[in-house]
Amino acid sequence: MSENVFLAAMQKITAGACGIGELIDAATQLNAAGRTDEAQQLYQVWVRFNAEHPQRQVAHFNCAVLQSDAGNLSGAARSLQEAIAADPDFAPAYINLGGVFERGGQPDQGLEIWRNLAQKSAPVTGKSVGFVVTALKQIGRLSSDLQRQEYAEAALKAALEINPDQRDVMEQYVALRLSQLEWPVVQPWDNVERKAIMGNINPLSMAAYTDDPLLQLANAARFVEAAVPEPAENPHDRRDADIDLTGRRLRVGYVSSDLRDHAIGYLMAELFELHDREKVEVFAYYCGVPPSGALHERIKAAVEHYVDIRGMNDDQAAARIAADGIDILVDVNGHTRDARSAVFARRPAPVLVNWLGYPGTMGSPYHQYVIADDFIIPPDAELYYSEKVLRLPCYQPNDRRRRVDDQRPARAEFGLPDDAFVFCCFNGVQKFTRFTVLRWMEILRQVPNGVLWLLESSASTQQRLRDFAEANGISASRLIFAPKMHNHQHLARYPLADLFLDTTPYGAHTTASDALWMGVPVLTLPGRSFASRVCGSLVRAAGLPELICATPEEYVERAVELAGDPAQLAALRVRLESGRDSCTLFDMDTLTANLEDLYRQMCADHARGVRPRPDLAGLKPYLAVGTSLDHEAVEMQTLDDYHGFYLERLAKAHRNRPFPADTRLWTEAHAASEDGVPQPAQSPRAKRAAAA
Repeated sequence: MSENVFLAAMQKITAGACGIGELIDAATQLNAAGRTDEAQQLYQVWVRFNAEHPQRQVAHFNCAVLQSDAGNLSGAARSLQEAIAADPDFAPAYINLGGVFERGGQPDQGLEIWRNLAQKSAPVTGKSVGFVVTALKQIGRLSSDLQRQEYAEAALKAALEINPDQRDVMEQYVALRLSQLEWPVVQPWDNVERKAIMGNINPLSMAAYTDDPLLQLANAARFVEAAVPEPAENPHDRRDADIDLTGRRLRVGYVSSDLRDHAIGYLMAELFELHDREKVEVFAYYCGVPPSGALHERIKAAVEHYVDIRGMNDDQAAARIAADGIDILVDVNGHTRDARSAVFARRPAPVLVNWLGYPGTMGSPYHQYVIADDFIIPPDAELYYSEKVLRLPCYQPNDRRRRVDDQRPARAEFGLPDDAFVFCCFNGVQKFTRFTVLRWMEILRQVPNGVLWLLESSASTQQRLRDFAEANGISASRLIFAPKMHNHQHLARYPLADLFLDTTPYGAHTTASDALWMGVPVLTLPGRSFASRVCGSLVRAAGLPELICATPEEYVERAVELAGDPAQLAALRVRLESGRDSCTLFDMDTLTANLEDLYRQMCADHARGVRPRPDLAGLKPYLAVGTSLDHEAVEMQTLDDYHGFYLERLAKAHRNRPFPADTRLWTEAHAASEDGVPQPAQSPRAKRAAAA
């Protein structure tokens, strides 16, 4: 049948009797039948016989799509260039040609093609503007991947100037400003107001931006509603499936893009090796970049079932997980890059858990549990989470088999003075806030022989930090940047530092446990939110609770004190090194056993019909309050009465537009009052007097 289609179409083409519509129909049929080469031939022959046809660019373009799908990138590039030559205003060809160059390892040529489209003067129509925005978004994405953040930011801002109502673009734009230390990060312009920016920040960026857990919860719920649509039909829904462990093991699935040379991979490798195979059957569902390396192979060897779901769409991945009969599905991505939240939205397992990959609440209607510990989420902080909170002795696993380079470097190799007190922070720069860096400057001011050792970032970002130091009276020469290295070499250089200074509100996680493993004390300032409290949990679990500071002032004073007291610092190092094999932080056997106990508790609750329902009611007023604030003018972490601060603003909103009570701060008494201020309870005598 398809052979007849090919021959009939070819006869019409050579006779000059085949229109563009007939050509597309015939090529589509051939491609659907798996005869892609013949479909390409039809397009190629047709354009030779129709060299002056006003729509020949469409034939070139469609041929390029087939060539690109077949992996013939050079052929696709030629066809797209022919399409542009035929019609220089044919925008889709520019979009695809840039992508072909990128896939072919020529990113600069791809960027140039997209720039040409973005700068073209074409008739202003909805379609043409849309293609320009697409080109700008592609420039922003690829420039960011190439670590050309300034170009990426400029492209994304240009896209937002055309259309500010682009959630994904705004998310990338804010993330770029965070990673470049562009203070203030949220900077309104022209027709883009603060609330428009604040209302479209990715949950991960929000964790780094402000210590405001009520806003983080409301923002996560907004993000899920906007970015993760629920499926119209869902044949993979197993939320009510029975969990009967009679005669079989518990089946646990971990979904992650980071089971490789990544912080999560380093944290989880030994956990997979320690799972009790007599009781737990472990499945790993990988969804990240093409993996390679020894760590990835180690993880693959440790799990019983390794499934690569990168090539599966959300329905296919959910179907596979459902077919595997998973009892507990653990989201080890959360709101991070390459997450597969839409798979969890299909509820392919009876129990869905948020753990380790994302430091905060998911704010989704399907994640039932979040795993933490009693430091990260104390009981009075559970109101900041949509999930039911379960706790380990210490939330974070670690790898006691991590490789450390045998070659221990000297300070001179990294430009560190031998006689200096070396403060270090190897957190990503996106975690640096103006408030944190100002505290560091004050510490350096009070420790004249101190230097600050940071992980290198882009040249412009490093210069921005140097300029900030100089503006605050600190010589830029006292900031020293460490080049990025393989993890085993990076670990080996940690002991060159005297004290690790944590960031807030997004603190050190893997970087903190690395420092503590290598015997370097960590000073931290926890706030209220998950990301700000992880480091305190790790420091406590390592046996150094006195390094957890209660106020910014204490943080500065403690850093200065330790820099001036070598004996005290040496004693802390001795405690770290002597307790490394016995402290809670690195007790992986206990953590694994406790984690499996939590899994069994979840299963038992499910069997009894106790199934947590995420609490997402009444969050819009909190979102409105949180997004209206200037979080760079006031450090939320320093508020003495955080709840009172919110209640005051909720009351103002309630006076304008009343809203019902919720399960967090806004009680029935608040909602019943016209001004949002609960009236004091009256005594029986007062009630009688009022009635009289």
